[in-house]
Order: sequence, then structure tokens, then C-alpha cells
Amino acid sequence: MPIPSDYQRASLDFERFMVDARDAAGLATTNMAWNMVVGVLHTFRRRLSVAEALRFADVLPPVLRAIFVSEWQPDAAPLPFADRAALTREVQSLRPAHNFSPDDAIPAVAQALRRQVDEVALERVLATLPLGAREYWAV
Repeated sequence: MPIPSDYQRASLDFERFMVDARDAAGLATTNMAWNMVVGVLHTFRRRLSVAEALRFADVLPPVLRAIFVSEWQPDAAPLPFADRAALTREVQSLRPAHNFSPDDAIPAVAQALRRQVDEVALERVLATLPLGAREYWAV
């Protein structure tokens, strides 16, 4: 069996995603977008159980999946979803000295993510997750 195409083009797809996220957030560089992307993924993950997080990870491309599960403490109890402003502050709190996340960081990353994933599969998974998950990834 050949290497699955998702893995063969993982770096190219990730770079495309980062450019999309950078542009959607109005940032100057993909380096500036890095903490925003990590913050958005980890803020979401903190609201899921291990089983829920793994179901969500399954719809992500390989590099985003790796970022999503990096530095995870799976024994931590899931946090409740908060309002968008509180979630955004949490995203912006990641490495604050090097975080350029704008106030629309979550929808900016959501827009870029939706261009990289199977929308039907994403919506199917979001429907199985806690209340607030679908709204989190709304564009």
C-alpha cells in the first residue's frame, strides 16, 4: 500500500493552512500566526474529554492533529465552554510576550481549518461534542 496522500503532502498542506490562518487574522507572517493556531487548538481541546478530543483529532490533517495533542494533560477535567471573549483571552494568554492573536483569532483559525478538512466529517464530529463546540468553530 502506498503512503496515504495526507501524509505525503502534510508539510505543504500545513504551510497552506498557516498562510490561510495568517491572512484570515490579518497578521504579517506565519510566525506571528503560530501561537494563535496553537492557542485556538489547545483552548478547544481543554473543553473535551479524551474520547471527544480523539474523535475531533481524527478529522484534522496530520500536522494539525499533532499540534492539537501536543503538551496535553489528558488527566485534566474538561473545562466548560465560556463566552467568545473569555475563550479569546485564553488563546491570547499562550506565550503572551510572543502572541499576536487578534480578537477574531478563533474565527480566523476556524476559517483556515475549514478549508483543510472534510466539512461533512467535521460537522459530524462537532455534533457529538459538548454544547459550544460547534459555535467555537463557526466562521
